Amino acid sequence: MRVMIDASSALFRSAGIKNYVHHWMAHLRRQAAEGDQILGFPFLSGTGDLNHEASILPFWGTASRVAVLYGVNWFGRRFLDATLQDADIFHASNQVHHPPSRAKLTATIHDLTGFLMPELHTAANARADRLFAERILKRADGLIAVSENTRRDAIRLLGIRPERITTIYSGVPETFFNASPPRRVRPYVLYVGTIEPRKNLTTLLDAWKQVNAALREQFELVIAGPVGWSAETMMARIRAEATYLGYVSEEDLPGLVAGATAFVYPSLYEGFGFPVVQAMAAGVPVVTSNVSCLPEVAGDAAVLVDPRSAAEIGGAVSRVLESAEMRRELGDRGRARARRYRWEACAEDSWRFFRGV
Repeated sequence: MRVMIDASSALFRSAGIKNYVHHWMAHLRRQAAEGDQILGFPFLSGTGDLNHEASILPFWGTASRVAVLYGVNWFGRRFLDATLQDADIFHASNQVHHPPSRAKLTATIHDLTGFLMPELHTAANARADRLFAERILKRADGLIAVSENTRRDAIRLLGIRPERITTIYSGVPETFFNASPPRRVRPYVLYVGTIEPRKNLTTLLDAWKQVNAALREQFELVIAGPVGWSAETMMARIRAEATYLGYVSEEDLPGLVAGATAFVYPSLYEGFGFPVVQAMAAGVPVVTSNVSCLPEVAGDAAVLVDPRSAAEIGGAVSRVLESAEMRRELGDRGRARARRYRWEACAEDSWRFFRGV
């Protein structure tokens, strides 16, 4: 069986989806049985070093493959068929606007915020999500959802039959379980993620002001992640009220996470929530939202709060910082729960899914 996965996210500035494709393809290849093969579209033999801010290829390599992608979207399925190298299955992303003619079609549903919260996306992204749903998701022979919450949303919002969607949780790299904290003079509370409206950082900054003043003197609020869309006002506040590190490389990220006294992630919606699982794997106590997939993924290993309540977030952070016993308990629970989310298990379930298709 030859499975071609759309890995075009490796050519662009991308966060969660690039992370998913990078680790997923690597583990699928490791587990491929004799006669099975994982190919990368468009003509990508691998996903390179994981860098969310840049393409894995030099300029001309990137430009030629982006040209193939645009050709597929302009000329349609016959052009796509010509690039698939006799694949039995094509696993599409929202970069591809047409299904293949001969190969079976599959895709991963990461989240449906473009339908649930269109105001938290650019108009172009919301249109792309609708196009992806109509041309790919509703026509697919099988779909992967990265959480049960995402699966239920797809059934409810898109009208997809339940038996066509399989929940397969994403994974967390082993480096987070074994990370060594960096040396910092002052202990810190950490947020990691893109700076954009959906991540709800304005409420986080309001919540930090409600943390006891003595605790704010002892701990600093550290925010790490690339600048996304509609972030100008938010960035002005972040630079004035917190320590902003910008984009942190994949090499340095596990240590930064492991060194935090607490991890806070008040996102308004997540499909899986990579940062939360990474923090749990590192044994860091987590305060996160009680919405979307986050209660499902975190279980009893995090303090769950209303993401729209600065008072509730601030109170939860204060309780965690004030209690070493609570931090130890949450850290132990988090590390144990994070072991459920391994890329090896994700790849094994995914091969079973592909064979079913």
